[in-house]
Amino acid sequence: MTAALLGPGGLGEGPDLPTDLEGRIAFLAAPTEVAELARDQFIALHGQADPEAAAVVVALGGDGFMLETQHRFLGRNLPIYGMNCGSIGFLMNAYHEDDLLLRLAHAQAATLHPLRMRALDAAGAVREALAINEVSLLRETRQAAKIRILVDGKVRMEELICDGILVATPAGSTAYNLSAYGPIVPLGANLLPLTPISAFRPRRWRGALLPADAVVAFQVLEPGKRPVAAVADNVEVRDIRSVEVREDRGVRMTMLFDPDHGLSERIIAEQFTV
Repeated sequence: MTAALLGPGGLGEGPDLPTDLEGRIAFLAAPTEVAELARDQFIALHGQADPEAAAVVVALGGDGFMLETQHRFLGRNLPIYGMNCGSIGFLMNAYHEDDLLLRLAHAQAATLHPLRMRALDAAGAVREALAINEVSLLRETRQAAKIRILVDGKVRMEELICDGILVATPAGSTAYNLSAYGPIVPLGANLLPLTPISAFRPRRWRGALLPADAVVAFQVLEPGKRPVAAVADNVEVRDIRSVEVREDRGVRMTMLFDPDHGLSERIIAEQFTV
């Protein structure tokens, strides 16, 4: 039996899982006692595959460890099935040891694409990084940042005075973006939220929803007086002059979820959480 596949909006496709997964699962654990104990128990039951040759990865930990695991395998589109051994576990499935092979066989897949950040720093160096959750610009000192915003080469906001601004993926729209009062975006919407962080001027601007193929550029105004850092998930570039962000459709990630509890459903349900 192969995994049922569900891409963005139910339209995407991902890799089929082989019928026999025994010995072809790589179990990875966050550096916590609970996660490491769970990993050892699963290895005793199912064996341990080399992560570089595995058919599927089972990540044991919380959302932070899931992001680390996704970054580790970026570009390989290796299916990753998470089990929550952390706290919130929004990106994870419920943890229990029983029927793992059956759960994997019936899992639904969410196919995701990261954001590619291209940042130019004060020394003229260009740094690129991929973000699964968001690319954020953040002030480095007590001085508020001043940032010009361009979309597809057109200036959309001449000057935003703020603590920062971010562009999120749909999957990342429930993370930092939501904390900054940005909108939650369903996976199939083909939209990217652009959300200010503590905007001072214009004070009432709450951000924008952009097409998934939009190219967003930020120019830092008064960078000497008001230095700004750019962060793509866990990669930080300080003292930037400009940043370009776009969705990279050439890179795919596949996350596996138990039926009726997939990522699309979680994102929709989160909008009704009070």
